[in-house]
Amino acid sequence: MGLEPQIQERAEQHYAGIPVQVAIDGIAQAVDSGFPELFGWLQEHGAAPAGPPFIRYLVIDMEAGLELELGVPVASAVQGSGRVRPGVIPAGKYATLRHVGPYDGLMASNAALLRWAQQQGIALDTWETDRGDAWRGRFEHYLTDPSAEPDPGKLETDVAFLTRSS
Repeated sequence: MGLEPQIQERAEQHYAGIPVQVAIDGIAQAVDSGFPELFGWLQEHGAAPAGPPFIRYLVIDMEAGLELELGVPVASAVQGSGRVRPGVIPAGKYATLRHVGPYDGLMASNAALLRWAQQQGIALDTWETDRGDAWRGRFEHYLTDPSAEPDPGKLETDVAFLTRSS
């Protein structure tokens, strides 16, 4: 994928996830504790990751907080236990953008992709609720393992928003 926004067709993907409710400034702490727990659960249950870990944004209210899932793709459906739940990334067309650099730049990349979709007349699969903006498919896929790449300028993340079917 290039660094310019584009539309990609993506297949359905099963995952194991941990639901989390956090304030915007609590995402890093949730990630730092949740992903090790999730990868440990996968190992304990003999389920190998089938792709890079991600955050799925379910409901966004920048002032009141976020409902999200920390997820890891798996080859087939899993039975959840404890905090881990099975999930499915919906198939469809996604507006995507590759973010390269530190994670603190992801908010700007998300905003850029939202602007691009609006400028292109692309309807995103989102709706307003009393808890904030709900999304059927809004993801950040973390392609680079920060423990293997110490240079934050080389971290790669795919931002992806499911488009609304016409």
